[in-house]
Amino acid sequence: MSATRIAVIGASGQVARALASAAYARGILATCAGRDDINILDDSSIERVVQSAKPTVVINAAAYTAVDKAETDANEARRINVEGPEQIAAVCARSNVPMIHISTDYVFDGRKTSPYLEDDARNPLSVYGQTKSDGEEAVRAALSKHIIVRTAWVYSTYGSNFVKTMLRLGAERDVVRVISDQYGSPTSADDLASALLDMTQRFASDGDAAPWGTYHLAGSGQTTWHGLAAETFRLSALAGNKVPKLEAITTAEYPLPAVRPQYGVLDTCKIQAAFGIALPPWQQSLEACIRQLQSGN
Repeated sequence: MSATRIAVIGASGQVARALASAAYARGILATCAGRDDINILDDSSIERVVQSAKPTVVINAAAYTAVDKAETDANEARRINVEGPEQIAAVCARSNVPMIHISTDYVFDGRKTSPYLEDDARNPLSVYGQTKSDGEEAVRAALSKHIIVRTAWVYSTYGSNFVKTMLRLGAERDVVRVISDQYGSPTSADDLASALLDMTQRFASDGDAAPWGTYHLAGSGQTTWHGLAAETFRLSALAGNKVPKLEAITTAEYPLPAVRPQYGVLDTCKIQAAFGIALPPWQQSLEACIRQLQSGN
């Protein structure tokens, strides 16, 4: 059994569930704390989890991710995305435990035409993006031994996500219309979890010299939501499934309450240089995910 231990906050989300599975496979003891186990707004509740888990690192995968709902539920989004991470980071500081905090490409406005660097100016366009940006700042202020990992377009076999929605709609409809003018890098939660555990094991062996700070981590390459849907349907068709006609539409043709970045591709050179981590091409990981979904595993 590995001496590495993690405390994962946010047990039911895609990244948390992928972390639990990946940790088990590696022999890493994972304590996963969901809403029934922890109140991220209560110091004593957080302290109980941290003291019990005795983790090498705390990974905060809890977040308010209902992007459109946040526009009219800003107070709750702020509680979960700002006040919660701040409290967790404060407890970690008192306990001298490092923290990895998951953030998002939505902290940027999407007006660039080349991949975003970690130190590019943040200018979120939505309540969700603003609360995630403010949450980053809260973690930075409360805890020196932190790593903020910004990721994007996360999908997995778990929970609800774009890929699973496309597979469901593909089975139900003859025509599916998908936005083709927003760009990003689809990211497998399994790939993300594996990388987070690589970082954690680095802390376990060399914590004093760990390269703390903010990093971008996403699937290699880029596409649009339409491109991701097209590849999803192509792979589904190879498995013998019915697939719909796919139509491209613009963002303007599908208005939503929250404004999304038009371009959210993240430059991942910094994490590759610091940790030797590079995620596979998004198409490769998508194929693995759909294979799992089709097999029922």
